[in-house]
Amino acid sequence: MTAEGEVETRDTEGIVRDSVERFPPSLYLRQTALTSADENIASFTAACREESGDEQLKLLHLLLERLHERMIYDTDPTHTGTTAVEAFALKRGVCQDLTHIFIAAARSEGIPTRYVGGYFRRADGVTDQDAGHAWAEAFVPELGWIAFDAANGICATDAHVRVAIGLDYLGAAPVRGTRYGGEGEELTVRVRVDEPAIAVRAASSL
Repeated sequence: MTAEGEVETRDTEGIVRDSVERFPPSLYLRQTALTSADENIASFTAACREESGDEQLKLLHLLLERLHERMIYDTDPTHTGTTAVEAFALKRGVCQDLTHIFIAAARSEGIPTRYVGGYFRRADGVTDQDAGHAWAEAFVPELGWIAFDAANGICATDAHVRVAIGLDYLGAAPVRGTRYGGEGEELTVRVRVDEPAIAVRAASSL
């Protein structure tokens, strides 16, 4: 099965605009098995809070920066069921793991935070990817929802294609379901994210 499409994006400096919000921000304070914080995550968050003071936005940016510095991007040791606590202890993981840790840390400070599943156009020219991308959105009262991509250490830009949101990966998984029958099957995923070429046509007449 192949699915393809084209979307138009714009850089809003990480602030989510024109989104239909069906639930109050407080829903995204709810802990899940994948996003619960332990003492290690709480201590990490407390250190960031001490440095940022009472500035919520500064705290979120510090969490983004420190997580990006601390965690090593590694596809081997984690899987879709790895919790924030497990990935943080390993200091390794993929975008999903860094997002779960960011969510766990922010929620432990009473900041509504949600998981975003989507796609990311890389700046290095690589268009063929093994999977989609993940980042978090945190709610700051004076600004609304702001997107933080801990895997890349940036707020979301026009390179991010936002597809689904949830409390964690399970709520925004790109493929999820149950079926009966058959055996010995494997799921292979290829993702291609690219910027379409713009063709310029000039017409002349005599």
